[in-house]
Amino acid sequence: MQHIQWFPGHMTKAMRMMEENVPLIDGVLFVLDARAPAATFNKNLKKLFGAKPVLYLLNKCDLADDPKTDAFVAELAKTAPVLKCTATAQGAAAKIAAKLPVLLKEKFAKDAAKGMVRPPRLMVAGIPNTGKSTVINAMSGAKRTITGDKAGVTRGKQRIRCEGFELLDTPGTMPPSFENQTLAGHLAYIGSINDDILDAEELALALLEELAAGYPALLTARYGITDFSVPLAMYEQVCRTRGFLLRGGDFDYARGARAILDDFRKGRIGKVTLECAEDFCGYFG
Repeated sequence: MQHIQWFPGHMTKAMRMMEENVPLIDGVLFVLDARAPAATFNKNLKKLFGAKPVLYLLNKCDLADDPKTDAFVAELAKTAPVLKCTATAQGAAAKIAAKLPVLLKEKFAKDAAKGMVRPPRLMVAGIPNTGKSTVINAMSGAKRTITGDKAGVTRGKQRIRCEGFELLDTPGTMPPSFENQTLAGHLAYIGSINDDILDAEELALALLEELAAGYPALLTARYGITDFSVPLAMYEQVCRTRGFLLRGGDFDYARGARAILDDFRKGRIGKVTLECAEDFCGYFG
């Protein structure tokens, strides 16, 4: 697969803006995608937050493999509080809010000692397209921020006042370089990297290979694939099943690629997690 690198100029500006705002916040909601927790963990962000308390939100868990999600919850919990959630689901905001008193207990204790009552300020941060703005909209009870399936929808900071606390929405930020190209591929699969810079056909072929290794039964159920030995043959089976054929009977690889990526991103293939927690012991520390 192509070497993946994506760090547009606005992300440097975003990192500077976030660094300037860290002294003004009381804690962080760090949004990860449950399908790729390691790929969506930006170590530069963790370093930026310093000693600020962090709550990890494993979002989009409705699209992820439940046992693997639970394993990542256990791994993340070694370093900070963690909650698995689907921000679009009813009750998600209440579950997140219920975690805040424990997350911010030191802040509340200090305020009480000073006789102060100040709503806590929380920064919502993460890789593009993990659902940060959806989390904010759920917690504010209204559509306060712009959301979308494309990476990089949020470009500037937005302050949102909620009942009892304030949220700071920030642009999604990537690490300046991807040392691990497997994790970079996972970001591409879930839509965290701008599709315009990617070769969709190459990406879809690589995704099929990963799914064949981990979830062959799902590919059989969705596309009728039974032979997983030749990636291109799997790709062509998708085109055949979906009727993506050109004049003369050639396969329409472009439409096939779009269908494979869209099916994965919207959960039509099934509940998939691209990584295993045991491979990332100590990674989040």
